[in-house]
Amino acid sequence: MDFSSTALRVLRQVAESGSFTAAAAQLGYTQSAISRQAAALERSAGTVLFERRPDGVRLTPAGLTLLRHARTILDSVAAAEHELAGSAARTELVRLGMFPSAGATILPELLARLATDCPHITVTTREGTTPALMRGLRAGSIDIAVLTSRPPHRPSDGESPRLHIETVEDIELRVAAPAAGPFRGRASVHLDELVDAPWIATPSSDAEPLLGVWPGLPGRPRVVHATSDWLTKLRLVAAGFGVTTVPSRMSGILPDGVSLLRVDGAPSEVRRVLVARLPGRPAPAVTAVTRAIVSPDLAVQHGGDDAPRTRTRGPATVDPPE
Repeated sequence: MDFSSTALRVLRQVAESGSFTAAAAQLGYTQSAISRQAAALERSAGTVLFERRPDGVRLTPAGLTLLRHARTILDSVAAAEHELAGSAARTELVRLGMFPSAGATILPELLARLATDCPHITVTTREGTTPALMRGLRAGSIDIAVLTSRPPHRPSDGESPRLHIETVEDIELRVAAPAAGPFRGRASVHLDELVDAPWIATPSSDAEPLLGVWPGLPGRPRVVHATSDWLTKLRLVAAGFGVTTVPSRMSGILPDGVSLLRVDGAPSEVRRVLVARLPGRPAPAVTAVTRAIVSPDLAVQHGGDDAPRTRTRGPATVDPPE
């Protein structure tokens, strides 16, 4: 068998992206070039590595086996490049993935903590949905992922290898509303009052649901603005152009003119924050970053919120996407 590093990178990117088209966009190749690399990999391996499906591409068991070795090979090549550049002795690199709102609520304090306690660790970050980050972990393009799940916290996403997951905390959702709007001066709103409200939502799908319209809102919501950018959503709320759903943990970073409201008339909506990595013995730097994320000291810096947050230490029994 003869596998080039380019072909192995293609394998990893297809596993992460879930399609040849998305992999081509990420790597800067044409789709036909990716397809040729995939075909060449399969010829060299002597077996089918990619399962072409209506909803994208997944690796076959043989493909997953090759991916496991590809991760090791590509990581070794990257380590050699760092060592030859003279940077290996100075820093340890950890690649961290986070769901969108975690970048605002978790990342700044995390990096500040690491800069003080572990200055030899360099963290690079990327943002993605929970399903995308789980693919990135398995593809080996990130080392740790901060994920979110919603009830009933399904036991597994059915993919292999099964990820090692720890629960960080449970966070209640709130509705962000204009402070000077119809809900002025209130701490809560009834679900029925939100049915006709103008909503600012994040485009999402059943496979990758994102925050926007309140979950379980009866009827057809009136979405007036759609954006995936949190700053845009919150500025629109502050300007009085609609309401949106936010994690209660964002209470300390909301712009002026935005109020957080509890929702009455329906069960509480809770999202669980998780930290995931590949199974096996992690590198010391990965362990250090994970501990910094699940540390109670990190949550204390987000105080001042009236919503309950439950922190659970140790391995989690759930492995769900949101």
